[in-house]
Parts: sequence; C-alpha cells; structure tokens
Amino acid sequence: MSRFNHNLKISITGYVYRGLITVAAIVALIVLLPYNNSGILEYRVGKPWLGNDVIAQSDFPLLKPDSVIKQEEAKIREEFKPVYELDPEVEDKQIDVFANEFNQKDEHIPYYYRKYVQNQMRCLYDAGIMHENDLNRETAENHRMLTVSFKNMGEQRLMGSVYTPSSAYSHILEQADTTQIKLSVLREMDIEKFLVPNLVYDKKRSETQLNEEIKNITHYSGEVQKGMTIVRHGDIVTEQTDLILSSMEQQNRANKVTIAEMVTQRIGQVIFILIIVSCMFLYLRQFRNDFLSNWRTLLFIIIMVFSFPAITYAIIKWDVSPYAVPFCMLPIFLRVFTDSRTAFIMHVSSILLSAIAVTNPFEFIFTEISAGLVAIFSMRQLSSRSELFRAVMYIMACSLVCTFCFDLINKAFFTAEGISETTYLVIVANAALLMISYLLLFPFERLFRFTSNVTMVELSNTNNEVLRRLSEEAPGTFQHSLQVANLASEVARKIGVETQLVRTGALYHDIGKLDNPAYFTENQNGKNPHDSLSFTHSAQIVINHVRNGLELAEKYKLPQVIREFIATHHGYGKTRYFLVKQQNAHPNDVVDERPFTYPGPNPHTAEQAILMMADSVEAASRSLQEYTEENISDLVDRVIDTQMREGYFNLCPITFEDIETAKQVFKEKLKVIYHTRISYPTLSKEAQATKENEDQTGSTSK
Repeated sequence: MSRFNHNLKISITGYVYRGLITVAAIVALIVLLPYNNSGILEYRVGKPWLGNDVIAQSDFPLLKPDSVIKQEEAKIREEFKPVYELDPEVEDKQIDVFANEFNQKDEHIPYYYRKYVQNQMRCLYDAGIMHENDLNRETAENHRMLTVSFKNMGEQRLMGSVYTPSSAYSHILEQADTTQIKLSVLREMDIEKFLVPNLVYDKKRSETQLNEEIKNITHYSGEVQKGMTIVRHGDIVTEQTDLILSSMEQQNRANKVTIAEMVTQRIGQVIFILIIVSCMFLYLRQFRNDFLSNWRTLLFIIIMVFSFPAITYAIIKWDVSPYAVPFCMLPIFLRVFTDSRTAFIMHVSSILLSAIAVTNPFEFIFTEISAGLVAIFSMRQLSSRSELFRAVMYIMACSLVCTFCFDLINKAFFTAEGISETTYLVIVANAALLMISYLLLFPFERLFRFTSNVTMVELSNTNNEVLRRLSEEAPGTFQHSLQVANLASEVARKIGVETQLVRTGALYHDIGKLDNPAYFTENQNGKNPHDSLSFTHSAQIVINHVRNGLELAEKYKLPQVIREFIATHHGYGKTRYFLVKQQNAHPNDVVDERPFTYPGPNPHTAEQAILMMADSVEAASRSLQEYTEENISDLVDRVIDTQMREGYFNLCPITFEDIETAKQVFKEKLKVIYHTRISYPTLSKEAQATKENEDQTGSTSK
C-alpha cells in the first residue's frame, strides 16, 4: 500500500510541475502580448475595406501627411539662419599686432602699405571672418543667411558677405591698386597670419532655435466633424481615407483607456490563448500521451511553441515585420526530435498564438503554415547540412510564392503603394536565420537528452573509438554487428520506422563483449574457454555482456536511446545453449533458470524489436550445416515464432504484418549472404584421354 501511495505521489507531483510550466508560459504570453487600443481593422491603401462602416464618433483634428511634414521641416532647415557670435576684440588685437610687426620690417616697404592693409583688415573684420569648417558646413546644409550676434543684438547677413581667412587674404590682394602697390611686396608682409576668425559658431543657440521652429510645425490641416462617414464596407481605401483613419487612431490612443476596456480585451486574449493551449494538450492526450508523461519532451514542446509568439510580440512593438521570425525552425526541430504530425500541430498552434498580434493575420497564417508544411515534408531526416540547405530553399520559395500570390490578389502592382519589397527581403533574411538550426541541434540534444539523426550518423562512423576497439579486439563480434545492422536497417526501411536509429543501435548492441571477447564463438579460433567452466559460470559470462555494454555506454557517453538497444536486444531471454546443457547434465533435478536468464527488459519500441529479431536470426544462421533456401526459411520462422510465442514483443508497437515483412527481408538477405558459388565441372576420363591424344598428335606434327 505504501508503494502505491509513493507512486501516486510521484504522479501527482509530475502533473503539478507540468501544470506550473504551462501556466507560467501562458502568463508570459499574456504579459508580452501588445495592447491594441485603436479598435481599427488592419487595412492597406488600394485594398477594399473589409470591416463595417466607420463613422466619426467625435470631432478630431485631421493629420497632415508625413510627406508634407517632412517637406515643411526640410524647408525650415534650409531657411534657418545659424547664430554666430562676433568677437570685437579680435579686430583690435590683430591690427595692433600687425602694426607692431610692420614697424620692425625693412625700411624699403613704404608707410602707405601699412595704411592700406589696416583699412582692409577693418573692413574684413566688420564684414566677419569665420572658420573654413564652419563655411563648409553651412554650404553643405544650403544655408544662405546667418545671424550675427553682437552685444545681445542680432543682425542677419548673407553667407556670401562673410569671409574665411583665405578668402580675406585674397580680397586684400585683389583690391590693391597695382599702380601704387606691388603684390609681391604685399605677399612678403605675411598678411594672412593676421587674419583670424572673429565669428564663432554658437551651437547651443542655433540648435535651440532650430528645434523650436521645427516643434512649432502644425501637424494638423483641418478637422473631421462628428457623424462624418469615413469609409464604407467594400470601399477602396484611398490615401485620404488612410489619413483620416490614422488621425482617428491617434485620437483614440490619446484618449484615456478605461479599466473596463483594458480588462475586456485582456479577457478575450486570455480565452483565445487558453483555447489554443487546450487544443494542443487534447492532441497530446489523444495521440502522443507518451510526450505528456515525459517531462523533458513536454518542456521542449512548450518552450518551442511559446517562444516564437513571445518573440513576435516583442518585435512588433519595435515595428519589425513578423516574417523576420524564423517560425519554420519549430517544425524542423519537432520533426527531428518527435514526429511529423506533432510538428505540424504544434507549428499551427504557435502560428495562431502569434497571429493575434500581427497585421493581416490571414495572410500571415496562410504563408507560415504553408512554409511549415514544406519544412516537414522536405526534411524527413536531418542527417546533413546539404539536406537542411535544400529544405531552407524550399521554405523560402514557398514563402515568396505565397507573398507574391497575395500581391496579385490585392492588385498591388496597380496601386499607388505598389508591392512591398521589404517583405520579400525579410523572407530571404529569414531563410538565412533558418540555417543556424543545424548549430542549435547539439545544445538541444544535450539539454533535453534527445538524439537527432545527425548524431546517429556520427555514431555510425566505424572510426569512433568504441567501434574501432570492437573491430580490433573482437573482430568476429564486429562483423556480426555489421551484418545485424544491415539486416535490421533494411527491415526498418520496409516497415517505415527510424532506419538510422536501428542501424546505429545494431552497431553498438554487443560492445559489452569487449571485456571477454574470447568467450563468444564468433571470436574463437579453435580453443573454447567454456570447456573448463561450469555451465552456470559460462552463462553468467555470456549474460554479463549486456551489463558490460551498459557500463561502456556510460563511459563513452552514448545516448540513452542507444543504451536501450544494448539492454533490450536479448530481453528476458535465456542462454538456451548452457541451460539445456545444465538440464541434460542433471536430468533428475529441477534446474533454476534464473542464472541463465538475461536481465532485460524486453523491447518496447518497434526498432528494438527489429534489432532483437535480426540479432537472433543472424547468430542462428551461423549454425546451419547447409545453406539451402528451405533451411534458411525454416530457421527464420522458427527463431521469430519462438520470440513471439514467449512474449518478447508484447510491449512493442509492432504488428503481425510488420513481423511477416521482417521475416521475408531476413530470408531474402540471408539467401544472398550465404549463396553458394557454381561448382566448375571437371573433364571426364574419356574427355581427358581424347585431349591428351590431340596434344600428342599436335606435338608430333610440329
């Protein structure tokens, strides 16, 4: 009774954990789900209005189009007059410095040169001299005027009326009367070094004034009166209609949201999410109850299904297209780690959870579900990068075709808005994101203890350490494993189960024989060490290859699914050879069969059942004295019928039809493996004598 209560407690705890995980995921989605306060149906310019008639419920201002606002802002920036501060001390200082240095010049320079330069410097400083960089910036921004500030007074000047140090120097040379003043003498005076900027750019005041002017731009061009019909059902949405709807949406956002409105919308969202989640669990309860009982698998499914809607809700707040989310990564992973049907149902659930927050949900649902189906059918087994690349190309092509289809339906090629090239580019970028699925396989396998087909292919490499040891230390067992792998994988292919899984399990099922390879007949070369042992001891050595195999699997960190093949390939079978020997040696005693029985368990998957059949049939076939078609057929039937009769396959999801298919495959394969070569005929005595006479006659004639 206490054991029953303990099991019941574990079961209840497991369901509590699963429930908490699910509730946490639902709450996270509800928190991330964006609140929509507009109440406006999603639409596009140039398409029919699909909702009810929209009538203005109150007066609201009509927004200006964004293009008009941008034009007004550009005009303000172009006509803006940046502020420069005039420093009067620069003029006096530089003229005094020039005068002092001129007095130290050679006497051959006449005095009137100094007077001319000083007069020109005063005129230039009064006009204003600015830095070269400032002039280049104002020219690049197309500013034609500037504001010169002096003693809190502002004066507007043309950009062409001010100078830079280099243009001021050129001006002095150009204005000189060459009949009295020689330019060569002016150049000797180094006038340019006395021409420094006296106009300093006031960045803070300029930016403040510019921002103030931009801020004063009026964003409204009129007013919509209450009761005005904005758009009717079926009308084509024009640019003017779009402008009015946008104005109404902004007005609705500006209005304070009541608690009742917010609660009502959240209740609807919660009910929607609960319906989708309930459908998910109903499917699992009806068709894949084993996933519900395995908390790692269930956690993986919940994370995959809920992660993509959460990402979608987040990026929508940043105005990023939902098509940028690699939704097809979900069916790819679920197809690899579970099955096609589960992958499709969970993909649809994730898409529906995401669609509640996206624009044009119908187009989104159709495109993503179609792409998900293509992902499932184009990649039944992920065993190489090339297979993933091919699947991604198919997914991208499907998404592009679906998007193009809706552009044709909506006549996007003939509207003012035209097609959205951005959507096509996002789909291509999405395909690039899907390529990282191959890199994410390994962490998912480690985290949730899954085993992908990629890992199976890697483990099947005979250069792996444990298989290399098997080929060197137990070559007979290695050859046996190869034969079993070929037989089992062919049966798996015929009945439609995991071929690569069966092949890999077959290669590793007998690695426990590495501890005592000489005690197994396939590795013996004449001497049999069992001859000096008791039958019970010999049976224990043979049985221990299962336990030893599990220990080696632990040492080499083989996946759990491979360890199950090692444990179940004999099930609860018996070492019948030594058991019969023991019974024959003690005919009058009741022999205890427990020391001759494998620890089990019996196979519980179709793949494990196939391996058990292939292992027994291949081993038994080596004992045949004559390999005729009848002998091989009888052997296969006898071995497998015995296994069925003793109930080894009672826990396996394998049918009688599957077992009959396996029998036929084994018979055909063994006949090919053990075929006998044609015996070449020998010459009869008469034919031999005739040939010798011919040889002698030919020799005499020569």
